[in-house]
Amino acid sequence: MNRLFSAPKGQMREASQCPICKTGLTPGLPYCPGCGSQLDKTEDSRLCPKCSSAAGPHAKFCPECGYGLDSGARAHRRTSSMHTPAVDTGIVLTRLDETGQELSTHPIVTKTTTIGRDGADIDFPDDRYLSPRHAELILEDGVLSVRDLGSRNGTWFFIEAPYKLTDGDLVLVGSQIFRFRRLGYPGPHPPEADATRRLGSLTPSADIATLTQTRSDGSARDVMHLSPGRNLTIGRDQGDWIFSYDPSMSGLHAQIQSDDADFVLIDADSRNGVAVNVRGSIQLTQHSRILVGDKMLRVDLP
Repeated sequence: MNRLFSAPKGQMREASQCPICKTGLTPGLPYCPGCGSQLDKTEDSRLCPKCSSAAGPHAKFCPECGYGLDSGARAHRRTSSMHTPAVDTGIVLTRLDETGQELSTHPIVTKTTTIGRDGADIDFPDDRYLSPRHAELILEDGVLSVRDLGSRNGTWFFIEAPYKLTDGDLVLVGSQIFRFRRLGYPGPHPPEADATRRLGSLTPSADIATLTQTRSDGSARDVMHLSPGRNLTIGRDQGDWIFSYDPSMSGLHAQIQSDDADFVLIDADSRNGVAVNVRGSIQLTQHSRILVGDKMLRVDLP
């Protein structure tokens, strides 16, 4: 039996369930308290993402401009809200498979475009790794950028040039996720009063950062310490840190290069690329790639 909620005047009414997470719902809620999915949107109409003309729920082409509705992003409209007019940006997101083959295209037709599993401008309802509203693309003054919307699994962008790591960055190499942390500058050890030789390695003299392999639950596994002048290479069968059990990692995949007190992440011509989690807003350029859930999307600019 479904859970019953109390109603005014002692009446009982049966609660519905969220179609995504099956949480029991009090009638009238606009969003699910369990997963945040939008509950009161209507599916009886949709708008052409190119010209904003109304189309039937099962139409394959726009009746006004002929745009193929099944290949583009579908715009669902709530009856109580105003629709944002479409604009001709010329920008297209192309979904890629693991080999780089194109699977589908999704035009960007508004200044702000959300990506998610349900209730977003571009929906991928089959992707269980996506949050309902996962990431957002923003077009401002001709510049396209992406930001994460507090998603469960994060939004990732693939580096196209050497990238200077900052404290707290998450790095995706193959299927391994590493967290970069700064430790600061520990000072030199004071000399012993009795001049007894200190045990332990003298070089490197100070570790100022760490790279920690994280498990799926966020706990730490192995740790590499970084110091000025020390470079670190990562790969499946070559490098300082080897992951022979990761088939998605190239033989030599990535390098972290010391640059005085900074550390720079470099893609060593890997097959799948090297990604960093989106923190704040990241500018995208021609053929930039982002990963949301398990969907790889390439940016194609006009």
